[in-house]
Amino acid sequence: MNKATGFLNKTIVPILTALSENTYLSAIRAGMVSVVPLTIIGGLFTIVTFLPITGWDKLIAPYLQLLQIPVTATFGMLGVFVCFAVSYDLGKQLKQEAVVSASMATAIFLMISLKLEDLTLITENLGSKGMFTAIIVALVSVRVQKFFTDKNLVIKMPANVPSVVYESFLSLVPLGFLVVVFWLIRFVAGVDIDHVVQTAFKPLVFALNTLPGILVYAFLVTLLWSVGINGDNAVDAIVAPIFLQYLAANVAATTAGQPLPYITAYGFFTAFVNVGGTGATIALALVLWNSKEPGYRKVSRISLPTQIFQINEPIFFGLPIVLNPIFMAPYILNALILTTGSYLLMHWHWINKPFVNVPWTTPPIIGHYLVSGGDWRAAVWGAVSIVIAMAVYYPFAKAAERQRLAAEAAGTAHE
Repeated sequence: MNKATGFLNKTIVPILTALSENTYLSAIRAGMVSVVPLTIIGGLFTIVTFLPITGWDKLIAPYLQLLQIPVTATFGMLGVFVCFAVSYDLGKQLKQEAVVSASMATAIFLMISLKLEDLTLITENLGSKGMFTAIIVALVSVRVQKFFTDKNLVIKMPANVPSVVYESFLSLVPLGFLVVVFWLIRFVAGVDIDHVVQTAFKPLVFALNTLPGILVYAFLVTLLWSVGINGDNAVDAIVAPIFLQYLAANVAATTAGQPLPYITAYGFFTAFVNVGGTGATIALALVLWNSKEPGYRKVSRISLPTQIFQINEPIFFGLPIVLNPIFMAPYILNALILTTGSYLLMHWHWINKPFVNVPWTTPPIIGHYLVSGGDWRAAVWGAVSIVIAMAVYYPFAKAAERQRLAAEAAGTAHE
């Protein structure tokens, strides 16, 4: 284990750290986080519309279309919001006028979403389906803006002109360049940019909704956390658009009264796998609640209130779990077990698939219930998940406790 940890720290960790701190990935991450409130609002209206109460569907029928307006306005426009948010954050990081950056990128994204036949918008491309295209357009647009600014290929107005006017003229040349280039590609050459992007990402989109694919993801996230890297943040820029796309598809299926297509939609990992924090560490806190070792006992009792709200840094660094071979094994193992169990239960239709986004700080069991649209069986599975995780942690926690007590006794005897 020590050799493996050393190998990770020397080779893998520096690469992944550099990726997690990359400007462009950071902008994508920030953009995805900024649209989460929209999905939560859309999710709340989805819950109200499809409450699992007998007779509710008939009661709500006259207001069904009215209640679906906020859902369409949020999930149906995710691509637009993501494009604006990613380009805004990247523009800020690259020292550009962020609002101008966001406006330019969004204009380009809307332009390539037009139909050549009647110049109306392809509405499905504005939602989650066009999210990858939106991200690429955002990154390219701001990068072009930065290039023109650095090369001084911009129109500069006199210094006494209001800043809003000054900045808008600065964007004129790069915006004109972007419009011409994307117009030539999309409409003159007839390249369906969104289709090309979707085809390129299709293997990854497919893999993350399979059990082997999501297990690899779970292993990678917990392995990174085990060596001190925020695993969720390190890979979030890559996977968050996919999980959000799954969620939007599930919401659309719910609205249409069709079976939900995706198991690992946004909320699967945060609610069903990260029970009380990544690695289900709330279970470890419960196991160590009455530990014979005072340090473990104190850390578990201090950290438990935060873990109820899915925040596990106090116990993670307090025991610690990071770079600790005794705790690293069950920490990773629990993520794999809960991923497998949750996936199979949804695959067998024993519990509902996620179609409601709730804040990641929602307590376990409650989160299970809400994410699945009010499925009581999911709540029961949440409670069972904690018991399973406790059983996995128990022998390792007791071994660590004995080791710590023996070390303390040896130290006392030596003194």
